[in-house]
Amino acid sequence: MAQGIDTTEIVENDGTFVGPMRRPRNAGTAGAGSIHDDATARAVGFRGGTIAGSTHMNQFPPVLLRAFGNRWFETGSLSCYFQSATISDEPVRCFVALPPAGALDAQVKAWMEQDNGTQVLEATASVGSPAEPTLLRRRLAAPLPRGDTRIYAHLEPGMVMEPQPARTQAPDPSRLHLMTEPLDWYAGPSPWGGPIVAPGNLAQMMRRGEQSVRRPAGSGDGEVRGGGVGLFGAIEIRQISGPVFVDHDYEVAGSVLAVGETPKSEYFWYESVLREPNGGKEVASMIMMIRTMKASSPLWQAQV
Repeated sequence: MAQGIDTTEIVENDGTFVGPMRRPRNAGTAGAGSIHDDATARAVGFRGGTIAGSTHMNQFPPVLLRAFGNRWFETGSLSCYFQSATISDEPVRCFVALPPAGALDAQVKAWMEQDNGTQVLEATASVGSPAEPTLLRRRLAAPLPRGDTRIYAHLEPGMVMEPQPARTQAPDPSRLHLMTEPLDWYAGPSPWGGPIVAPGNLAQMMRRGEQSVRRPAGSGDGEVRGGGVGLFGAIEIRQISGPVFVDHDYEVAGSVLAVGETPKSEYFWYESVLREPNGGKEVASMIMMIRTMKASSPLWQAQV
């Protein structure tokens, strides 16, 4: 059981911990040209500006703490594949299967649903070092044919993301209410000392090296080949020697894992590692899949 966190709204039902219904807010509505902007999202086939997948991940910690205890922030993972985009204020809730009693190394199924039963994401959650691969590791183990990639034609598996400094600040306590599940540990003392980083914020923090591979060689600072509207297709964060602290200097390095396409999008997968500066101890890792909608890119607009 987590210490110092109220988990009374979480219920146990048929071998599953069920979190309370929450209504995430779209924090990116002012970002014209992004998938979070209503007009832009509708132009590429969505109902409106979408909630970021990292925002949905921040709804899981109370349920993960109920399932695994405080250890989840030390050696826990959350591996999410996003299935159905939601828009601002749509109600969603988290589900996490009960781990075996007393297990030090365990992985379970997790997911998120809208109030009408639509599955927003599928996931696995773990603590320790379970033998079975995470959801995203299993997906990456299957063949991923490249197909016709134009936006990401310059990317190849194995391309390295150069180390980048990474640091995040504690959120303003007066704005914690904007998060669906605002743990006090994110802005004040935690069982590990100072404030710690929420999983969705950790995912954003670990994107620092991404632009070094998204831009083709010789392109301008703001240029991504073909342009287009991007969104998260999948995110996995794993605490290796956590938790990750706010107001602490780290560095991020990584590499491209796969590149490919679907009928509506191109995508690339990459893995990054958060470590102490100058190649120090590894603290956390992330797998991310970025999608770019073909309908938003001039390289595809004549054909989609």
